Amino acid sequence: MNEVNSIFEEFLKTQSVQIPLLNFSINLIITGILAWLLSLVYAKYGSSISNRKLFGKNLILLSITTMVIITIVKSSLALSLGLVGALSIIRFRTAIKEPEELVYLFIAITIGLGLGSDQVATILVAFILIIAFIMLRGRNKSTSEKNTSLFITITSSNKTFNISSLGQQVSNNCVGVKLKRYDIENEGDDVLTESVFQISVTSLVSLEKLQRELESIDPNVRISIIDEEGIVV
Repeated sequence: MNEVNSIFEEFLKTQSVQIPLLNFSINLIITGILAWLLSLVYAKYGSSISNRKLFGKNLILLSITTMVIITIVKSSLALSLGLVGALSIIRFRTAIKEPEELVYLFIAITIGLGLGSDQVATILVAFILIIAFIMLRGRNKSTSEKNTSLFITITSSNKTFNISSLGQQVSNNCVGVKLKRYDIENEGDDVLTESVFQISVTSLVSLEKLQRELESIDPNVRISIIDEEGIVV
């Protein structure tokens, strides 16, 4: 038994391969460039209501980190086994509220996995096709979808603010109204609701009118508006 253990330990020791620094550096640079381009595409063509530019920076770090891990792990069987044990302990609890964010995270991880495995040509071809599809889909959106790039978040503890009443209030003052998210959080006897609508407006007057109507119902209502392109005043 001891002899078997010693043989296995010797096998693990001899499985470590020296990583070529030049090849590693080239792959690392390519990974950073592709992840940077992916972040630009996500910022321009993404539809998430979160700060896409800020989230895009995480894609670069994720791709580079994944590439480094795969490059190191593939050179040693012992490190591969250690990675499996580490991943069984680590738990990622970051809430992903938009499915689109998860898709871009998988693309970033794929870039790191492929270049960490020296599959440069495969990743380049796949990346070009994926980006081309995203850009083509973004340009083929209808005019109405392109104009509804304004997101309004309404947060209130007033129980009268249910989905139907909020939708009616927003629809009376805006056009192209779409409910993107509706969250309910119970805090004892209080109920906190957060609604996110995707809307289109022609001027700021309609938004001011909506704000006054909501504040007349709940003076403590919180309203947040997100629009990267801005509104023509």
